[in-house]
Amino acid sequence: MKEYATEQLRNVVLLGHGSAGKTSLAEALAFASGAVNRMGNVEDGTTVADFDAEEIRRHISLNLALVPIEWKDCKINVLDTPGYTDFVGEVKSAIRVADLALILVDAVSGVEVGTELAWNFAEEQGLPCMVIVNKMNRETAKLERVMEALRESFGGNFFPVQIPIGAEEDFAGVVDLVKMQALTGPEGKIAEIPADLADQAEEAHVQLIESAAEADDELIMKYLEGEELTKEEIKRGLRAAILNGAATPVLVTAATAGLGAQALLDALVAYAPSPADRGSITAESSAGEEEIEPNELAPLSALVFKTTADPFVGKLTYFRVYGGLIKSDTRVYNSRAEEEERLGQIYVMRGKEQIPMSQLHSGDIGAVAKLAHTLTGDTLCDKGHPVSMSGPDFPSALFAVAVHPTSKSDQAKLGSTLTRICEEDPTLRWRQEPSTRQTILEGMGESHVNIAVRRMENKFDVKVETTIPKVPYRETITKIYGDQYRHKKQTGGSGQFAEVHMRLEPLPRDTGFEYEWDVFGGAISRSFESSIEKGVKQVLGQGPIAGYPVVDVRAVVYDGKEHPVDSKDIAFQIAGREVFKLVMRAAGPVLLEPIHKVTVTVPEEYTGDIIGDLNTKRAQVQGMGQSAGKTIITALAPLAEMQRYATDLRSLTQGRGLFSMELDHYEAVPKHLAQEIIEAYEKEKE
Repeated sequence: MKEYATEQLRNVVLLGHGSAGKTSLAEALAFASGAVNRMGNVEDGTTVADFDAEEIRRHISLNLALVPIEWKDCKINVLDTPGYTDFVGEVKSAIRVADLALILVDAVSGVEVGTELAWNFAEEQGLPCMVIVNKMNRETAKLERVMEALRESFGGNFFPVQIPIGAEEDFAGVVDLVKMQALTGPEGKIAEIPADLADQAEEAHVQLIESAAEADDELIMKYLEGEELTKEEIKRGLRAAILNGAATPVLVTAATAGLGAQALLDALVAYAPSPADRGSITAESSAGEEEIEPNELAPLSALVFKTTADPFVGKLTYFRVYGGLIKSDTRVYNSRAEEEERLGQIYVMRGKEQIPMSQLHSGDIGAVAKLAHTLTGDTLCDKGHPVSMSGPDFPSALFAVAVHPTSKSDQAKLGSTLTRICEEDPTLRWRQEPSTRQTILEGMGESHVNIAVRRMENKFDVKVETTIPKVPYRETITKIYGDQYRHKKQTGGSGQFAEVHMRLEPLPRDTGFEYEWDVFGGAISRSFESSIEKGVKQVLGQGPIAGYPVVDVRAVVYDGKEHPVDSKDIAFQIAGREVFKLVMRAAGPVLLEPIHKVTVTVPEEYTGDIIGDLNTKRAQVQGMGQSAGKTIITALAPLAEMQRYATDLRSLTQGRGLFSMELDHYEAVPKHLAQEIIEAYEKEKE
C-alpha cells in the first residue's frame, strides 16, 4: 500500500442497526476495489472485518475493524462497527476518529432503534452524514418508504444521489443523478438511463441541484439567475452540503450482491470530506488551548482510539494522526503517562492483516505493536511539544457480575487478565468490592459481559463463573447504648484479663467511624487505648449483624478494669472487639442499602410501562421531562432492585430505552427485607 497525502484520505465509519449489512458492505467495497480477491460472507466467517473467533461463532460484529480501500488515487479508511447496543464503546471509538458517518438502513425494515442511536451519536460529535439504503434486492424493499421514514424520524433535508434500477430481486444497479447515467451490475457498467426511469431521474436531478446550490452562496445566485450548474459545481455544492450538515445524501446498495459498491466508492471520493476539509482540532498544551492543523508541518499529535491485547501478538495500539507525520522506528511522547515510547514498525491494519508502512500522513489511521505505557484515549506527540487531545467519550457501565475463578491457577492470573480485557474495551471495568469481598466485572449489558468472560477463557486461558453481585450493604445503629465485657483466660502461668465498658452513639450519615477515650481515674491504663481501638476496627469491616461494614458510629470507652500481671495488649484487643459486637446488637442495629439516582430516557409511548415497572422496584420517581419526542424520567431506586435493569429496560422498550445510574445515598433497608438478608447471612455462616 502506498502513502497518501491528507487531501487523498477519507475516514468513514459504518453505523446502523444490527444486521443492516455494515460488515457485508465493507466486504463489498474491499472486493470492488480489488483489495481482496474473493468476496467473504458473514455467515461463514470469511469477511475481512469479522475475524475474531467470537464474531465468527455468533455471525455478528463485536469489535470495530479497519478496512482501508484504495480507489481512484484516494484511500478510504472504512471503520466497520458493531450494531448491537452492548458494544457502544467500539462505536464511540470509531466515531471519534472518523470524518463522515455512513448510516446504513435496511431497505425493508427502514429506520430502527440502532439507526436512531447511530444518528444521535453522529450528531453529538458533529459528524457529517450520508445514508446508505442497503439490501435493495430484498423482497418488499422500497426506497420511497425509507426516505419518508428518514424525514419523519430526523427532519432535515434527505435527497437521493442515486435511484435504484429495478426492484427486489430484479435490482440491477443505480442511476447516478449527478452524472445522469446508469451504472449496472457489480462492475458498475455505464449505460443509458432506462426509459421508464427517465422522468423520475430528471425530477430527482433537479432536487439534487437545488440541495447542492443551497449550500454555496455563489452557486445559489447562479442557480436563481437560471444558469446551468456544471458537474464540478454540483460536486462542490454537494461536498459543502455534507460538510456543514445542510443536507444528507442518500445512496442505494445491495452489498451481498456487490451492487452499488463501485458507485458508492466513487461518491466517497467525490463528496466525502477529507481530514483537510474538516479543519483543525483543539488540543491542550502547556500554553493552554492550541489548534492542531491537519498538515505535515504541524507538531506531531496522534490520538489512540483502540487497544487490543493478544497473548501471541502482544498489545496492538490503533491511532489516528491529527498533525505532523508519524514514522516507523522513532520515539514519541505519551502526554498522559509522561513517558517516551519507542515506535517499532508502523502498520496499516486491514482486518487482522498488518501492512507495514514507513510513515503515515496527517489524517491517516494506523497501528503499532508493543507500546509499554499507552492506553486508549492517550495522545502521542513530540517530547519537545507535548499536547493532549480528548479521547473517545465512553458511557458508564450498566450491568455487573461477580466473577469467581474455578481453580487456584485461574485465581493467580485473574487480576492481570481482567486488566488486559478492560484495556482492550474501556466500557468494561473491574474492581474489588471490599464490603462483599467479591471481584466485580461491569459492562454495558449481559451479552457484553458474557463475551468478555468467554474471551478470558479462549484468549488468556482463565476460567471464571459469574453470579449476580451481592449488594454492598452497610450496618449502623439507631440509638445510644452502653454495656461491658470481661475477657478472662487462665491457663497455667500468666493468663489474660481485660474488662471494657463501651457506649455506642449513632452519627449523621456519611460521617464514618469515631473513637473516644472517656476513662477517668486510671481504671484502664492509657497504654491500652490503642489496643481496644484495634479490637474494634477488626469488627468494622465485617459487622456483627450480617457481615457488612459498620459506618456512622461513635465508640466511647468510659470505664473498665485491668490486672497488674494478666492485662496485656491481646487481652484488651479481644475485649474491645467483643464489647463492640455486644453493644451494637442492642443499639437498634439497621442495615443500610445503596440508593441510586436513575435517569431513564424512553420514547413517549413507553412512559406508563416504565413508571409502572419502577414502582415495582421500590423506586421513587423524582421528576419527568420531555426532549425531542422522548420522556426523561429521574428516580431514586435501591441497587438491590436494579441489578438487572439493563435487561428489563431492553425488553420493555424493544431496545429503545437508555438509562444511567449513579450512587446517591444510603438509607435503611425495610425491616422485612433486612430480616431475609440477616437470615441468609446466618445460613451462609453455618
